Amino acid sequence: NIHHNDLGKSAREALKEKGLLEEFMEMHPYNPSIKFNSALAQIANEPLTNDYDLSYYGIISIGTPPQSFKVIFDTGSSNLWVPSIYCSSYACSKSPSSMASSQTISVQYGTGAMSGILGYDTVTVGSIVDTNQIFGLSKNEPGSFLYYVEFDGILGLAYPSISASGATPVFDNMMSEGLVSQDLFSFYLSRNGQEGSVVTFGGVDPAYYTGSIHWIPLSSETYWQITVQNVKVKGQVVACVYGCEAIVDTGTSLLVGDSNNINNILAWYSVNCNNIGSMPDVTFVINGVEFALPASAYVMQSSSMVDVGPSGHPHELWILGDVFIREWYSIFDRANNMVGLAKAV
Repeated sequence: NIHHNDLGKSAREALKEKGLLEEFMEMHPYNPSIKFNSALAQIANEPLTNDYDLSYYGIISIGTPPQSFKVIFDTGSSNLWVPSIYCSSYACSKSPSSMASSQTISVQYGTGAMSGILGYDTVTVGSIVDTNQIFGLSKNEPGSFLYYVEFDGILGLAYPSISASGATPVFDNMMSEGLVSQDLFSFYLSRNGQEGSVVTFGGVDPAYYTGSIHWIPLSSETYWQITVQNVKVKGQVVACVYGCEAIVDTGTSLLVGDSNNINNILAWYSVNCNNIGSMPDVTFVINGVEFALPASAYVMQSSSMVDVGPSGHPHELWILGDVFIREWYSIFDRANNMVGLAKAV
């Protein structure tokens, strides 16, 4: 069902080109283990489905009675939106518990956009019941927005400063309602299409990483943006020579960087499908610590075609996408405005 052209597209790129998915999946009953620190504050696991290593989505519900949606949990954007086509009587905001608003919203994803109206309702994520959550209802017609992708909408987890229409992001609402035991969330992304991916709201799960957590201060509270000192192959600096800015982005499949930098890296090795094991690590030096990506992480094999992961598009920011997060368990700490990285199991 996935065409080669679709391999390696970010969620934003896929959204730009595809039309609405024709069906949605009922929420699977899920009974997470919960630690209660107070009446409401908790640590909640939201299981994610790994879609061919290209995207990771989870199921949320909105409204009363609840409607279920598959959404990408995207640290590279800040708005929650779902398609209004799935909602009875045109919009989810018709449910008795919610308020509709006449305010419109438009969110840019790459060069595509979602446009629609804003509504308020209860959004349930794992075991967290987030009341009075503002979200967008897409008015894009079927056939214009999502087609081959396996999800319905996007739940943005970046900072409110980049939220379209000034809409309060889901995690900000969770924090202000005291629903999480710590003001952070963590991602474990599985490899090779396997099950077991999870985003943990309010906590860090030691089962998913080994060794210590390396904390990196943010350079901008917009995206989850950090400064990379340089990029090395075999101990030689091959890219980002004078330092560069990068974002840790669960909504992008691959690595994205400046084309000159990417070409520099590629010049260091020839891609050999028969012997990926002999190809070198690409190492990102961040805050004095080396974060390596083995060739098995950045070389993607599908039939006889091998793509080298980093997409060579001109970009001001490097994007450390799922390829990076699969290797490095990632903690997004709003209380201290830091990213924590630890070796994923």
